[in-house]
Amino acid sequence: MLSAVLALPRAERAKLAQDLLRSLDESQDADLDAAWAVEIARRAREISSGTVEPVDLEVARERIANRLKARRAQR
Repeated sequence: MLSAVLALPRAERAKLAQDLLRSLDESQDADLDAAWAVEIARRAREISSGTVEPVDLEVARERIANRLKARRAQR
């Protein structure tokens, strides 16, 4: 079964993984879903209004990696 799943296109594997993870969380929290909806709407408004500027994923990853590296160096 694993080899059949791994042969699926990336998007289908991602959807399957998401569905499997959700199936493990039997106590899906409606409040949490609502909170995420509010957060997503807030972020979309910030982008639309120009309050924040979106950052490319690779740029964001690089920034995060640099911050973690700096934090570890301080220890």
